[in-house]
Amino acid sequence: MSQNSSQTGMIMQDATEMKAIIASEPGGPEKLQVITRPVPTPADDQILIKVKAAGVNRPDCIQRAGNYPPPPGASDILGLEVAGEIVKVGANVTDWKEGDSAAALVSGGGYAEYCLAHAGSALEIPKGWSFTEAASMPENIFTVWHNVFQRGKLRAEETLLVHGGSSGIGLTAIQLGKAFGAKVAVTAGSDEKCQACLDAGADLAINYKTQDFVTEIKNWTNRKGVNVILDMVGGDYISKNYIVAAEEGRIVQIAFLNGGVVEADFRRLMMKRLIHTGSTLRARSDAVKADIAKELRMEVWQLLRCGLVKPQIYKCFPFEEAVKAHELMESSSHIGKIMLEL
Repeated sequence: MSQNSSQTGMIMQDATEMKAIIASEPGGPEKLQVITRPVPTPADDQILIKVKAAGVNRPDCIQRAGNYPPPPGASDILGLEVAGEIVKVGANVTDWKEGDSAAALVSGGGYAEYCLAHAGSALEIPKGWSFTEAASMPENIFTVWHNVFQRGKLRAEETLLVHGGSSGIGLTAIQLGKAFGAKVAVTAGSDEKCQACLDAGADLAINYKTQDFVTEIKNWTNRKGVNVILDMVGGDYISKNYIVAAEEGRIVQIAFLNGGVVEADFRRLMMKRLIHTGSTLRARSDAVKADIAKELRMEVWQLLRCGLVKPQIYKCFPFEEAVKAHELMESSSHIGKIMLEL
């Protein structure tokens, strides 16, 4: 599948041990520990990737803190997205070969020198992209496509509101929303972050620390409301989302940074005929993720190849400095992706 094969053909993988990062016990970033593990062997439908770069995501921090255990069968090694060179393929894998370059969404194991991935969840690296750029995309692209387009059913000429617009997911949602003909508004926590969202293509950026997003969205939509809302905040945003949603609006929940136990006036849900849904991808089956990857290849990957959707990387850290990467993530001062490089 990938055209980015090694010039020397097949790559042999002889290492038996690898460095990996786990949380030695639940707690803060200081609990991250570099350990040695055996190099895993791919199952029949898996590939083994020699990792060149891995994305750092908020769920990694939640797992490290002890509040997001890996799904059954997943590695306890942190990391949900990687890019690198394939060094082994399972017996049933036909779309990939040793020596190919690939990026992959994984259920765990990304913070390591070698990582297993289901072959169906791997994607080719766009021409000209670095491994670091490629590793910054799977979690964002899979999440946005599944939630905004498959569940939220965003269509051209509709309006999309993204809470957390300056996050990796938020910046990807802006770019994909615009690429498919929607108008996009976001909320973010500083003027600098709002400007980054506008630079990424957002039509409206609201500093939630100095502006009321309910008022701003009402004015922006001439009181009609927005068609789709992507919310990773939760808390009191839930009831506010019901206020700013248009009739027949779709609200998609992907996280609860401000809490998931709230009071809301559900009469608006009925009167506006709203749909409030949500999802988490990590625990979904390999088949579900492979189906999403198939749609991404057909609908989205050409946007990456031609530059309409671009990586949004804030800072890269050496593999051994994962503690600093997690500290930066939890400071929420970043704009875009935080990466580890091997």
